[in-house]
Amino acid sequence: MLVIRPIRESDFDALMLCAEESGHGFTSLPVNDELIQGRIDHSVDSFSRNAQAPGTEGYLMVAEDTETGEIAGTTGIEAAIGLDNPFYSYHISKVVHHSRRLNVHNVVEVLTFGNNYTGATEICTLFLRPEFRGGLNGKLLSKCRFLMLAQFPEKFSDIIFAEMRGVSDEDGNSPFWKWLKEHFFSIDFTLADYLTGIGQKGFIADLMPKLPIYVNLLSDEAREVIGQVHEKTRPALRLLEKEGFTCRGYVDIFDAGPTVECLLQNIDSIRRSFTARVKVAEHSSAQDYLICNSDFQNFRATSAKIGVDEERNEALISQAVADALNVSNGDMVRLVSV
Repeated sequence: MLVIRPIRESDFDALMLCAEESGHGFTSLPVNDELIQGRIDHSVDSFSRNAQAPGTEGYLMVAEDTETGEIAGTTGIEAAIGLDNPFYSYHISKVVHHSRRLNVHNVVEVLTFGNNYTGATEICTLFLRPEFRGGLNGKLLSKCRFLMLAQFPEKFSDIIFAEMRGVSDEDGNSPFWKWLKEHFFSIDFTLADYLTGIGQKGFIADLMPKLPIYVNLLSDEAREVIGQVHEKTRPALRLLEKEGFTCRGYVDIFDAGPTVECLLQNIDSIRRSFTARVKVAEHSSAQDYLICNSDFQNFRATSAKIGVDEERNEALISQAVADALNVSNGDMVRLVSV
């Protein structure tokens, strides 16, 4: 059984392993001892704050195998992006060049540099190690964040978004960045991605073109990948789309991967989730649920077959599930069917 819990200081080696296995383009987990430790320290501090409004908190969690103690992956939420470090993106829009006298009418796309997601909540740092992929593990790692958002909405923004990894090859070369590099940056994609991951973003504002970029002036290779996701990211994108997330024209400034967003109250798993009281008991239900406790600082979530008694508003769970969630009879839990 995998259980989701807040990251601990003792998880450093496991998180570093996730960073190494995640590969190029996974900006939120740079392979850097100081930055990995910083992410852990910041998360531990954030969980201890008991914030009543979204701020600079960053909540990082891991999936732990209850039988072996091995860390299977990681997932996270940034409560409000851009309040301490700027968060940049491109917005795709259209402009019209029209001359009635010459009978010329051209509609062209442009990329406009901005900070439009400042203050929004980002779901991020989702990585499941290859040997644990299967069953409900991927859904648990992704959707446990929606249970947290539903249970503790005061800690998060009304707008929830996710940056999806864009197209790059096995060596981390991005066709979109290749064009930007040639004309503006003169540094490799992997270096730019790494500098962003460790918080050194000053070069972006210094070197990024301030005026909108006409898409039709880009290379064919760069244009083709705008708004496209990395092949390894497609399952995560499909999952979010089923939850109601859509792209409103925002893309990453490095690899042009799409940013998808949804209002918190419109996320499918949040709308369908409900609370019930725990009853530790044997049951014959074959329905799978994702379930979390109601203790933020000691948050726990897992997937299991659960019996639901709607009349008594009870969730019938096994002793093993109760132990994984640190709950007992009468405690409140939140569930969503999968």
